Amino acid sequence: MDSSNFRALTVRKDNGIFTRAIEQRSSNDLPAGDVLVRVLYSSLNYKDGLSATGNRGVTRRYPHTPGIDGVGIVEESIAGHICKGDEVIVSCYDLGMNTDGGFGQYIRVPQEWVVPLPEGLSMQDAMAFGTAGFTAALSVHKLLCHGIKPEQGPVLVTGASGGVGSVAVSILAREGFHVVAASGKDAADFLLSLGARKVISREAVNTGAGKAMLRAKWSGVVDTVGGNILAYGLKTTKPCGAVTCCGNVASGDLPITVYPFILRGIALLGVDSAECPLELRKQVWQAMAGQWKFDHLATLATEISLAELDTYIDLILAGKTRGRVIVNMQDI
Repeated sequence: MDSSNFRALTVRKDNGIFTRAIEQRSSNDLPAGDVLVRVLYSSLNYKDGLSATGNRGVTRRYPHTPGIDGVGIVEESIAGHICKGDEVIVSCYDLGMNTDGGFGQYIRVPQEWVVPLPEGLSMQDAMAFGTAGFTAALSVHKLLCHGIKPEQGPVLVTGASGGVGSVAVSILAREGFHVVAASGKDAADFLLSLGARKVISREAVNTGAGKAMLRAKWSGVVDTVGGNILAYGLKTTKPCGAVTCCGNVASGDLPITVYPFILRGIALLGVDSAECPLELRKQVWQAMAGQWKFDHLATLATEISLAELDTYIDLILAGKTRGRVIVNMQDI
C-alpha cells in the first residue's frame, strides 16, 4: 500500500452538520510527527463514537479521522529506537481526538506515543484489548497496588458487558478474585464465561441515592460508568477498600458525601489511560501479553471491516455493542 494514497473514515462539518464517509487520503494530509505507521487493525471505543458525531469535548477540528487505537508496522521513523518494520501499538494520548487516528490506514505520531507490540500478543489480540482493555488493566493494576487481595472479599465491576468492564472481569478472575459483574444488558452467560461468579442488574447498583452510607460488600470496585453507580460503589465498599473510576457514560456527576472516605477510609483511584506515563504503559501492556492474557480473549471481540465501521459507530453510541469491536483496516 502506498502511503500517498490510502483510505480513512473522515468526519466533516458543513454548516453545523457532521457527516462521515470513507475517503481517499494522502500522507500529506497527516500531521507532523516522528513515526509513520501503516495501521493494520484498529478498534472501536465509545470515545470514537463521540468524535465521529462532533462532540466538542473530544474533537474540535474537522475534517478529522477518529480512532484512538491503532496497531501496525512502522513505515518511516526519525526516532533512533524505532525502526522501519517494527510492529507497534499506538493508543490514547491525542490519537483520534484532534490528531488523525486509527480509522485511517496510516497515522503519523510523536515517538512518545509508540509502544512496541509485546511478544506473545498478536495485532488482533492487541486491538481486542485496545484502549478499553488497557484502561481495564490499568484499573486492576491500581487496585493491586493499593493492596486489594482476593481473600479480602468480592470485587464489583460495573458496566461489565462493555469494553472496559468485560476485560476487567476477565483479568480480575484470572487474578483469583470473586467477581460480581453488574450490567444493564442481557449478558449473564457472556459474563459468567469470562469468569464472573455472579451477575447482577444495573438497577441493583443504581440505588441508595440520598443515603450517606450503605452496607459494606466489596473489597474493591472497578467502576466504568460514573454517576450514582459510582457513588453506590463508594458507599458499599469495605473499610480500607478502593474504587477505581475511569468513565462517565452514566454521568459525570458524583453525588456523594465525605462519609465513605472519613468513616471507612475508602480510596477513590482515578484512571487516566490517555496520559498514562510511557514506562507504566509498557509495563501494563507486558502484563496484558503475559499473565493477564486470557484464553477467551478472541471471544470478547467482533471483527469488522472499515466499510462496516459507520454502522457500528451508531451501535456503540446506542449501547448496543458487547465486548470489543476490532476494525480490520487492510484492503481485502
